[in-house]
Amino acid sequence: MSHETNVRSFEREFGGRKLVIEVGRFAQQAHGSCTVQYGDTVVLATVVMGEKAREGMDYFPLVVDYEERLYAAGKIKGSRFIKREGRPSDEAVLTARLVDRSLRPLFDNRIRNEIQIVLTVLCWDGENDPDFPSLLAASTALSISHIPWETAVAGVKIGIINNEWVLNPTYNALEKSSLELMAAYTEERNLIMVEAGAHEVPEEKAIEAIRFGRKHVGKLIQLIEEVRTEVGRQKVSIASILNSESAEEEEESAEEAREHEEMVRRLVEEHAEKYLFSDPLARKYERKAKINELIAFIDDQMKEKQIGKEKRQKALARAYEYIEEYISRAIVREGKRVDGRRVDEVRPLSASAGVLPRVHGSGLFNRGETQVLSIVTLGAPGDEQILDTMEEHTKKRYMHHYNFPGFSVGEPKRITGPGRREIGHGALAEKALVSVLPSKEDFPYTIRVVSEVLGSNGSSSMASVCGSTLALMDAGVPIKKPVAGVAMGLASEGDRFQVLTDLQDLEDGPGGMDFKIAGTRDGVTAIQMDTKTRGLSMDIVEQTFQQARDARMHILDAMAAVIAEPRSELSPYAPRILTLNIDPAKIRDIIGPGGKVINAIIDATDVAIDIEDDGLVMVTAANEESARIALRVIQEIVREFSPGELVQGVVTRVESYGAFVKIEPAINEIPEGITLPANEGMIHISELAPFRVEQVEDIVKVGDKITAKVKEVDSLGRISLTLLGTDFPYPAPTSRPSHPRRPHPGRNGREQRRDHRSPHQKRRDEGRDRPHPSRRQQPL
Repeated sequence: MSHETNVRSFEREFGGRKLVIEVGRFAQQAHGSCTVQYGDTVVLATVVMGEKAREGMDYFPLVVDYEERLYAAGKIKGSRFIKREGRPSDEAVLTARLVDRSLRPLFDNRIRNEIQIVLTVLCWDGENDPDFPSLLAASTALSISHIPWETAVAGVKIGIINNEWVLNPTYNALEKSSLELMAAYTEERNLIMVEAGAHEVPEEKAIEAIRFGRKHVGKLIQLIEEVRTEVGRQKVSIASILNSESAEEEEESAEEAREHEEMVRRLVEEHAEKYLFSDPLARKYERKAKINELIAFIDDQMKEKQIGKEKRQKALARAYEYIEEYISRAIVREGKRVDGRRVDEVRPLSASAGVLPRVHGSGLFNRGETQVLSIVTLGAPGDEQILDTMEEHTKKRYMHHYNFPGFSVGEPKRITGPGRREIGHGALAEKALVSVLPSKEDFPYTIRVVSEVLGSNGSSSMASVCGSTLALMDAGVPIKKPVAGVAMGLASEGDRFQVLTDLQDLEDGPGGMDFKIAGTRDGVTAIQMDTKTRGLSMDIVEQTFQQARDARMHILDAMAAVIAEPRSELSPYAPRILTLNIDPAKIRDIIGPGGKVINAIIDATDVAIDIEDDGLVMVTAANEESARIALRVIQEIVREFSPGELVQGVVTRVESYGAFVKIEPAINEIPEGITLPANEGMIHISELAPFRVEQVEDIVKVGDKITAKVKEVDSLGRISLTLLGTDFPYPAPTSRPSHPRRPHPGRNGREQRRDHRSPHQKRRDEGRDRPHPSRRQQPL
């Protein structure tokens, strides 16, 4: 039987493009696999689950990998020495995180078998972002596998152009959109994940966008269900997975284990109030110590019941979960938080700008025990980051990097490169601020912000947004408006819920969410949401946006009290950039053969020079004077002369028809090592004086320094000069030397004096001796 007979294809039209899910062609040994094609973008999703649980694992081991293949875009890696794809790009990491956050809440978190989802982009059409088919493919592969999976998930991308909603906009359409929002929904149309960047979109518009996506996602959920019905495998039960861990070694029955867990739950509910709510001013480490005391107390109670160590440890493993459930119920039922705040109250704030002496800009932001120090570095345009990925080859002039060391949470942690969390949080803060940055034409600097998390107890990413805003304004970067952000939480019990402003440690438990919203006073600039529920209703979404806006205004007020707008001057330690717009055709004159000219300028003036294809020249130097010298040299190289302009020059050659003048540079001092182009103009003999000039030397001689006026520049760039209309010091008429005239040789070798009179002059002179025809003779 041919392999092709096992291939099943499911096709729909979605967002104006063809959508095809295909099963049975690729990766048949995976536990679930499919391809999703949208337009001509094709993504392969595979999912596998380990046979046994990982010993000692205290969390659900789900891994989502997103693999960009350069062949998908018809590209070969730009590196000269390494042509194979290497570590994932930041964009690949962000897409993997997006899919992970959409799927993870719908697994049973008691599973300890490793589950890996691999998304491989096989083909990219340059129009459709692979993140939409990636999420759909991952959800479909899970749905048709044997892996326990509660419900299907699908997501859509939403844009807004000319106040019209656009479903899954192309790359070109997104450039015109004021919003790029990716939202994922469950079978019940509940919101389970959001990722968005925006240009100050009002909260109402953001909510409307989520509603728009909710309206269209049903078609995708139905498609996944159709595929599952046709080709899906029988699911294994959760019980069989959980009991397979050590069924033969288990010494007690499942009933006995449930009794021990119930004992832990009962003791938590009886004593949590005393340990967790007795001191609203307790710090994070103090609450952690109290939790450890509570668990130790429960352990002692179990010892008194003669329960063995292994059984106690297994039951106590769920104690933290029960503590979080208790806190969540206290919030829902009584509106009571462990630190005594109201549900809509922000923790105490403090902010500072300019906290470091020599950096280009710095800002320190504190919210409760979360503390972030952000530092700005301004660089030359040439410092831009080059992005060479499957989807793009471009440059990036604004970068935000986020560091999260172990000491920020009071733990030792090996210092390595940035992990997925650091990349994700850095990208979110970057997205929040990019829409308020000045244009490259107005502010040509490359901007890098590094946020150092010095203390973390809830939403350090949003604190990074606030710290970055303070640092940018301290650096004198003319951002359009300040930006702030806040993380919103959720406590839920059945259908009851309470939205929490300014989420912190113990409040991010089961039934919760982490809903981050950043923006200005006028609208939202970034959104990121993940949840530990089966999705959020629109009631929760709307209340979250409202409370987040109130909190954002409060935070912006606190920041404005420290620094209300960007400083008028850059730091004296920041480089200086001067710009010049030139004719693009003259770029080659600045560069010179083999870069000879531009390198000479750089070496002589110690500057960096960047030139855009449109003729924008940017000169960067440690001090403004060096930049000005280099800029004046460049101006001289591309100097264009216009009629009426006065120039200084030296007469270098004299001919019978005029004088040639070497035009002096407009700059006084030429840096050593730089040779400027020799601009030359010619003064025709008729332009030397307002009277007849017999010989050029009568007016100028070789070596004379003169001031001339540009008369004309022809299409070949030749410059015609004139002395007319200048302050040239002509000799007085009486003192002009008379030069003897040589007789002009006539015919037959005889010499005769040339008559230089014009025909009009001859007629006039001949008529002087004859009476005018109109005159009458008078009688004597």
